[in-house]
Amino acid sequence: MAVINCPSCKKKISDKAKTCNHCNLDLSELDADKLASLNRVNLINTTQRLMNYSFIAMLLFCGGFLFMFWEGVEPGSWQHNLAMGSTIIGFVMYIVIRAMLLFTKRKAK
Repeated sequence: MAVINCPSCKKKISDKAKTCNHCNLDLSELDADKLASLNRVNLINTTQRLMNYSFIAMLLFCGGFLFMFWEGVEPGSWQHNLAMGSTIIGFVMYIVIRAMLLFTKRKAK
């Protein structure tokens, strides 16, 4: 008896199981078309989640940048440090998430 990942929820299940204990997917009726469809749905969900994270990172970057220049905060103040931190964290998160998105899409092909 081996442990495999469920095609739908990716959690560990037995290869002898008829249904997944976590998502109740019927594994006995799973054929190549259904498996390909599940993989496409999982790819779309992963891509959408990464796009949402990318949007949040861009909001952090823009929010910190605009706060720093529109509010005219003085360098060295806690507001300036917070705005710079938000800008840097948002920028780094955006780059990392976009790279993850690129690798996810390339892996799908």
